[in-house]
Amino acid sequence: MTAVPPPREPSGSASGGAGGTAQARPAGVLHDSVSVFVRELRPVVRDPFSVVFSLMQPLMFLALFGPLLGGMTGLPLDQAFQWFVPGIVVMIALFGTAMTGSNLLFEIQSGAHERMLVAPVTRSSLMVGRACKEMVPLVLQALVLCGVAALFGFRPSLPGMVVGLAILAVFGVGLGALSYALAIVSRNRDWMFWTVQQGLLFPLMLLSGMLLPLEAGPRWMQVLSRFNPLTYMVDAERALFNGRFADPAVAAGALAAAALAALGLAVGIRAMRHSI
Repeated sequence: MTAVPPPREPSGSASGGAGGTAQARPAGVLHDSVSVFVRELRPVVRDPFSVVFSLMQPLMFLALFGPLLGGMTGLPLDQAFQWFVPGIVVMIALFGTAMTGSNLLFEIQSGAHERMLVAPVTRSSLMVGRACKEMVPLVLQALVLCGVAALFGFRPSLPGMVVGLAILAVFGVGLGALSYALAIVSRNRDWMFWTVQQGLLFPLMLLSGMLLPLEAGPRWMQVLSRFNPLTYMVDAERALFNGRFADPAVAAGALAAAALAALGLAVGIRAMRHSI
């Protein structure tokens, strides 16, 4: 575990526990969040193959579903990828960040999380640092996927890709924080984490138009998709990766990402402050 700074805050706060005080200074929270971020990132740096291995599913979709989609729509493969690849990049964020709570669940069950709670860092920083760490593998995996797709004619707008990945990183922070909150809530019933996660993951994915255009689907699916934040993320990524910065979908996607990040961090920090 990475070294943590000495306590800067009085104990016995309203939120309870070491480092959970309501009088935490913003500079102290930022410093603690960076410390937690570095600690959480070290396993990824020591084992980069875990990032590569988690790309197997998106690459399978790219290799098998992409050509199938091109055949269904009658588009050349490179044009089909211009529509398909941004959705797969969002899939990476969805699956990668939704799974992060399982790591925290293991730490809770092994007692490692309890030791972190008594460390002299703010509890909110435990959530913020963990959630921000999820941006790193997300961006790396997206870059690798786009590089592979480029071999088959995929040509994204580089400025649009940078902006799209930035928006996706904000989205990943919020979704990762919600996954951590779910792990804390289900710490005594780990089956609940997997039930809720799997019960939400695939409907959200299918109702986002990530794999197939919803315009060809029934009306009820199109209506439900409007209540799905992933829909706005997918539309925004497709617009940005194709260089359409003025598309209204970009603003809608950025707003959805910011709203989810705010909600996720609020729920996650509250769960972390009240975790045992």
